[in-house]
Amino acid sequence: MIERRADPRLLRLAALAGMIGPVLLAGAIVVLTVAQYDFIRSLRWDPLTAPTVDWPSGLSLGPYGGWMVAAFVTCGLLLPGFAYGLRRALPDDRASRIGCLLLALAGGAMVALSSPTDPTYGGGPPTLAGITHDAAFVALGLTFWPALLVLARSFRRDPRWSGYATFTLVVAAVVGPAFALKGLAFYGLLVGVVCWFEVIAARLWRLASSAGPTET
Repeated sequence: MIERRADPRLLRLAALAGMIGPVLLAGAIVVLTVAQYDFIRSLRWDPLTAPTVDWPSGLSLGPYGGWMVAAFVTCGLLLPGFAYGLRRALPDDRASRIGCLLLALAGGAMVALSSPTDPTYGGGPPTLAGITHDAAFVALGLTFWPALLVLARSFRRDPRWSGYATFTLVVAAVVGPAFALKGLAFYGLLVGVVCWFEVIAARLWRLASSAGPTET
């Protein structure tokens, strides 16, 4: 059962935010990569030998780049809502407070990623927008990855969530190195992030549904 302080309707909205945001971002990356394939290749990106050279961030520089910017912003704005709902569905302890706060801050970093990146090759001196983008990526790694570790601890302490603690740690093991090493591991980061949000958001939805419409 969900604690009575948590409104099931709010939790369903939060769960939807957690489901929609990452899928929207991943979908935008896939569609825009196909639609702007020649452009992103012109930036010296290669899906096997140079998978993170201006990808996926460089998609915002192409002819349909506005959609990539919109995807970064939308996903980032939805994450704090998901974090708030998850916080209300977890025990009121230090681990859940810190973990959900870090998750919300990761949403802010995601919004900042909408600042256009500087091309790696032939782009001239660094711009303020490019510096902001790079700093946002670092901030994302310093908030989302620790959030997974802390939330895994919170999950383990709650019988309703204990089955998701190991899963969260596995995702953290995949995501952490990818933030630092990039390369082909970056694909694992993207898949791991989307899978984690979908699984945890689905669990949040089920808990909200089991609470009933009258619980507040």
